[in-house]
Amino acid sequence: MTETTHTQTAPPAAGGRPRSPEYRLAAGALRGLRQDLFHDAFAYRPLPAMSVDGPITGRLTPRMRQYALWTPHWLVAGVAVFAMLVGWASGGGGLGPTLGGLLVAVPVLLTLIRPVGAFWLSFVVTTVVTVLNGSLLDWPWLPGSGVSHVAVLTIVAIRTRPRTAAWMWALTGAYGFVAEFLFGGGDDYGSNTAPMLVVSAIALLAVTVWHIRRDARQEVTAQRTATAHERSRRTLLEERTTIARELHDVVAHHMSVVAIQAEAAPYRVENPPEELEKAFATIRENAVAALTELRRVLGVVRAEDYEAPDAPQPTLADLDALLANVREAGLDVSKTVTGAVRELPQGVELSAYRIVQEALSNALRHAPGAGARVEVAYVLGGLGLRVVNAAPPEPGQVRPSPGAGHGITGMRERVSMLDGEMTAGPTQAGGYEVTVFLPARSTGEEEA
Repeated sequence: MTETTHTQTAPPAAGGRPRSPEYRLAAGALRGLRQDLFHDAFAYRPLPAMSVDGPITGRLTPRMRQYALWTPHWLVAGVAVFAMLVGWASGGGGLGPTLGGLLVAVPVLLTLIRPVGAFWLSFVVTTVVTVLNGSLLDWPWLPGSGVSHVAVLTIVAIRTRPRTAAWMWALTGAYGFVAEFLFGGGDDYGSNTAPMLVVSAIALLAVTVWHIRRDARQEVTAQRTATAHERSRRTLLEERTTIARELHDVVAHHMSVVAIQAEAAPYRVENPPEELEKAFATIRENAVAALTELRRVLGVVRAEDYEAPDAPQPTLADLDALLANVREAGLDVSKTVTGAVRELPQGVELSAYRIVQEALSNALRHAPGAGARVEVAYVLGGLGLRVVNAAPPEPGQVRPSPGAGHGITGMRERVSMLDGEMTAGPTQAGGYEVTVFLPARSTGEEEA
């Protein structure tokens, strides 16, 4: 199979010549300007309420949370009031400064519902306020309109994206230079475009850094979530592979017995019918074929460092040896068996043994020095297991284990494979308890 790569080239100009990279860069910049500041400039975009799930707001009472939802709106309203007071204080009284103070608050409040439109309205309000004051000593931004314009730039930049902030800063400089060109040359003229550009650049730079940090934090969170999901999925697959390798030995043993019995059955009957011999031969061929396929399946799920076990898979009869090894490792464990002990299917006994083994390993890892108890109950229709450990004597010295949760996943997979039930969780005394029920009939009942 071949892979074809298609390279998209820029369309030629009207005259047939390909457009230069500079032209495409300028065209892309103009498209970005039109999309950010001209397209649906006065669209209705209300400021959403603040989340109250943070570490501080989460401690508030329900009534206080209702007020905390509107914290961003109250902050914007406070900035609008501050700009209005600055406009009144710098005007020196009169109808013009009073009306100008009211006007400079309008663009700030408009950012709550129409942020881009508030940016354009700020230029109009700046011009009107300067005309109402009748002075060009601080053209084009008087103190009130200057505070209002910087606030509008900051709020709009927070609500949009860094590229929009760059365009607003550039248009602010263009507005100031046009004002200098139209009103420059007079003795009463004084431009404050340069200070405005410096102050607004600092504010927009801070907002841009905040945007970058927020996006980076969201990306890291998404990556951590994806990594955790992939790790959980890989752990689940590894546990299933381990279970499949162990059950291979159990199934292979039974299939081998079927093949041997089918081969020996005709010799136990004197002069068996030809049809019976063919039937046993077919059974043996199918058993041998199943064994071959099982070996192939084992080859697929076998890990690179997997070594076939020399001993047969353990059963509940080997539980005492397991408990002895655990006691040598430092865990004081006891065992209680209730009900009539009977032989269960080998797959059930293997799963029960592994569940007890993993539960005791978790107790050794997470509760060193604590005692544990293993309860095995042979009940009607299945097998009950309960492994509970006490709280560690010194919880502060227990180090977190990198494999936490791995064993619980394996136990749940084994229980799910046998259509059983399992609960696992901390006890009221500070320990941990694993309770399992595995539905199973005895070997004699299955043969019957």
